[in-house]
Amino acid sequence: MAGSIFGKYFRISTWGESHGKAIGVAVDGCPAGLPLTEADIQQYLNRRKPGQSRYTTSRTEADQVEILSGVFEGKTTGTPISLLVPNTSQRSGDYREIASYYRPGHADYTFDQKYGFRDYRGGGRSSGRETIGRVAAGAIAAKLLKELGISLTAYACAIGPVKIDRAHFSEEAIWENAFFMPDARAAEEAAAYLKTCMEEEDSSGGVIECVVRGLPAGLGEPCFDKLDANLAKAVLSIGAVKGFEIGDGFEAARAKGSANNDAFVSRETGISKETNHAGGVLGGISDGSGLVFRAAVKPTPSISSKQRTVNQNGENIEISIRGRHDPVIVPRAVVVVESMAALVLADALLEGMGARMEYLQKIWGRDITEPEQ
Repeated sequence: MAGSIFGKYFRISTWGESHGKAIGVAVDGCPAGLPLTEADIQQYLNRRKPGQSRYTTSRTEADQVEILSGVFEGKTTGTPISLLVPNTSQRSGDYREIASYYRPGHADYTFDQKYGFRDYRGGGRSSGRETIGRVAAGAIAAKLLKELGISLTAYACAIGPVKIDRAHFSEEAIWENAFFMPDARAAEEAAAYLKTCMEEEDSSGGVIECVVRGLPAGLGEPCFDKLDANLAKAVLSIGAVKGFEIGDGFEAARAKGSANNDAFVSRETGISKETNHAGGVLGGISDGSGLVFRAAVKPTPSISSKQRTVNQNGENIEISIRGRHDPVIVPRAVVVVESMAALVLADALLEGMGARMEYLQKIWGRDITEPEQ
């Protein structure tokens, strides 16, 4: 299966299925000397693991990570970092029935059409559990960024029709509710809305926003490898994500140029922008402002209410999906979005090192006025 490798300089390769023995990732291109422990990675995995609240699947997994290679005496060695997370709570029997039909909203039908075969146990490779490898690798990328003074903060800005009020925005509140929402009032409304969804045996979607601070100007390429294009690909590669926007996003289509353009100003600290409608990227290259983007997450497709579908014989049937499923994917997807952004930015930083001769000279240069020995 192609398509399991991401990145050019900071490169990852994920592997494993939802009900296989384990999930894992190999990270290649991480510089030597980065302080790294299993605890650094575990704190990210803990944010996405199941069973944290009534709004996540009841599947109980420790999601305990083990570093197999690439780290010695607490620091990266510059060689591939291999990470392993065992699956310990598989109940494959819950999925035996679905082997004969296609679940609405899932990849069952498309997998069959592409491969003529599918792992029906929890979705196999297309399961949300595949994101463990992304988050584990993203934790390493985020640690690299932190060493350079770059921070990422992702949170839910909407659950179904419930949106946060920017006037009540509190970064501390993100960690004080089950939805990772920066607005305590909105979190309460989201809980009430989801209670209704669950009573109706239904599910909800939402929107995740990510803000990156401390990013220097000059990252990204002007054509196919635009920073925002790479971010879009990374975020849209997450199974449940159906939309991506950066800065004002689709609101820019309704604005006039005079309102949408960000004016440049010269200050003692250097050139900056008065506003940030562009979301921190101009012409595919970071402009030094805060990077702001959003991801639209679809409702969980596995729901208990009746749905119409067809079986592998082409017969129309009606189903009700049972098993352990999240009524809303958004809370556990917050860290996945953040991790994919970290991977893109780490890759862009390493790629950008070769953009100017002066960068190379700082690392490899010597005083050419000195006579050769």
